[in-house]
Amino acid sequence: MNLYGYVRVSDAHQNESRQLISMAEQGVPAKNIFVDKQSGKDFERKAYQTMLRKLRPGDCVILSSLDRLGRDYSAILEQWRITREKGADIVVLDMPLLDTHEKERDLTGRLIADIVLQLLSYCAQKERESIRQRQADGIAAAKQRGVRFGRPNAELPDNFGELVRQWERGALSLDDILLRYGVGCSTFYKHLALHKALNANKGV
Repeated sequence: MNLYGYVRVSDAHQNESRQLISMAEQGVPAKNIFVDKQSGKDFERKAYQTMLRKLRPGDCVILSSLDRLGRDYSAILEQWRITREKGADIVVLDMPLLDTHEKERDLTGRLIADIVLQLLSYCAQKERESIRQRQADGIAAAKQRGVRFGRPNAELPDNFGELVRQWERGALSLDDILLRYGVGCSTFYKHLALHKALNANKGV
């Protein structure tokens, strides 16, 4: 039997040392610890896929917690199924009920582990959906109160119309305007369109 450990942090700035210590405490050889530093939104992760290819019947995969495996409910269940179909066991350190290794010859225990997994995965996904909905509701409410999101618009000078006329006559280059007033090209053209629209409405 080979003992493997899977460690994941969401990005390169997070520290995986706590998970690595847990793996060492479980006796996982350093060469059998696979580390990914990326989001758990899917399973297209190099280290995880390498570990999966190495799994053989009787091997055991150790996770510090279920969310290290992933974030998506259906994807977690699929990966759990694949691992079990390979004949490998799974141990989730912070959830003893998800220890299939201890229940290898206990069909009822394995059934309980699968049920608990589905329940926990479902609850985790519902919580993420709830958070996203609260964020969306908060943004919508803020917009109704007049809160503006994104980069603030650069303020153009009061004599913008005169600048446009000089630019159109060739007296000023676009670079001169952008540099002198510290605005970007997209901002200039956005305000130019607004300026023309306002003048058209005035019959200018």
